[in-house]
Amino acid sequence: FDLATFHSYRMPGSAPANGEATWPKDVGVIALEIYFPSQYVDQAELEQFDGVSTGKYTVGLGQARMGFCSDREDINSLCLTVVQRLMERNGLSYDQVGRLEVGTETIIDKSKSVKTVVMQLFEESGNTDVEGIDTTNACYGGTAALFNAVNWVESSSWDGRYALAVAGDIAVYATGSARPTGGAGAIAMLVGPNAPLAFDRGLRGTHMQHAYDFYKPDMASEYPVVDGKLSIECYLSALDRCYSVYRNKIHAQWQREGVDKRFSLEDFGYMVFHSPYCKLVQKSLARLVLSDFLSHPRSNTETGPFSGLEAFREVKPEETYFNRDVEKAFMKASTEMFDQKTKASLLVSNQNGNMYTPSVYGCLASVIAQHTPQHLAGQRIGLFSYGSGFAATLYSLRVSQDATPGSGLDKLCASLCDLKARLDSRRKVSPAMFAENMQLREDTHHLAPYVPQGAVEELFPGTWHLTRVDEKHRREYSRRSLNDDLPLEAGLVNSTTATEHIPSPVKKMPRLPASTAGPEAVTVSNGDH
Repeated sequence: FDLATFHSYRMPGSAPANGEATWPKDVGVIALEIYFPSQYVDQAELEQFDGVSTGKYTVGLGQARMGFCSDREDINSLCLTVVQRLMERNGLSYDQVGRLEVGTETIIDKSKSVKTVVMQLFEESGNTDVEGIDTTNACYGGTAALFNAVNWVESSSWDGRYALAVAGDIAVYATGSARPTGGAGAIAMLVGPNAPLAFDRGLRGTHMQHAYDFYKPDMASEYPVVDGKLSIECYLSALDRCYSVYRNKIHAQWQREGVDKRFSLEDFGYMVFHSPYCKLVQKSLARLVLSDFLSHPRSNTETGPFSGLEAFREVKPEETYFNRDVEKAFMKASTEMFDQKTKASLLVSNQNGNMYTPSVYGCLASVIAQHTPQHLAGQRIGLFSYGSGFAATLYSLRVSQDATPGSGLDKLCASLCDLKARLDSRRKVSPAMFAENMQLREDTHHLAPYVPQGAVEELFPGTWHLTRVDEKHRREYSRRSLNDDLPLEAGLVNSTTATEHIPSPVKKMPRLPASTAGPEAVTVSNGDH
């Protein structure tokens, strides 16, 4: 990505040197950083601990491991960590950012935004001219923040700087059948023009509707109220609607361009989904194959992907959410497509669990981490984002054609090539210890004053953490030293482009010096916990 070219852009409303109207080109995701906790519980061991049948979590839900936070981490610390990590690993200065918005449903203050806490990172730069606050609607907030970032860059408000969209959550459930669908993490995305992952203009299919499928009415608890069956029905119905709207929009676009063809899943190189648990994603891809089948009245049922599906020609989608025959037939029909287009996206979901707002972007990161720039170049990636209550959008990104060494796409791939190594470097914790952690979070939620009990040395190097909550509920944070940050960066050492692209964080970021004790804690007024 050429920063000089980027800064030569003017606001779309201003008159450029050549007298022609300008519009930022290929606005989208330039860089992406992911953070997840340094500890996990094994789902097979959790099955035994919970006394449920073998395979209930691992096969039934498709989950292998679940990341979780100790009382040392909260939504503020997650977002501080992921933003600083993105800035350091991409050699960016904080005055290059003009918008930062956080999408989260992990609310620890009913007034003060997480974004204002993250502004601590900007203090040394003197940059306070940063638009955006927090956006909330279950797991959809991160997508809303990303859309707002893209919309800002494409608007007359844009001042030529980058936007940051941050998604973070701690997903925890009360003891019971929903607990193994938890997780935690955060993602930060750098948004601007000439991006290796550019938004397809005008191609967003959205569906919004009122339902009480999953909600958090109890302000004194971290736990949601969940209607499991209704939640699945809302998710699948939203997927049907969004896909239909997207299909209509791309058909209209193609028609204007003189392209005579029908859209289908084959037009996506990859298809990623919000992943509450992996098995639902597999069912969702099958659902889109059903939609393709029903929207092509002359589908060939003799040979090809739809062979043997003639019996389902007349089914009504809204009557099939829990139809086992339809589900089984289309899961089978979509097996090959799932392996090609979606399976790779489930790395983080399978290994870390449901991160809520970052979930779909963890799936996007998983695809990028496991493919070469040459393999990704020119592909269209479909993304389905869903948040209960409910809000959903299906949209697409176009991957840059330029996969040459040093290109934006090459740098993006290099920055994520250590993802599996980072997941593997986490510490396994026993189910009993996990249960103790959950009980501690429950007992100390909203407690003030409070000093966290979790061990700082068990956090990944460079992780921000809570040091105390004072009697007025103000939170103080510190950062664990980066000095022993070898396991996390191991994947970058082998990449020539990565070493050029990602400078030494310690050299680049004098404003938050790494020391054994970490920088001095900053007191932040931040509401209840």
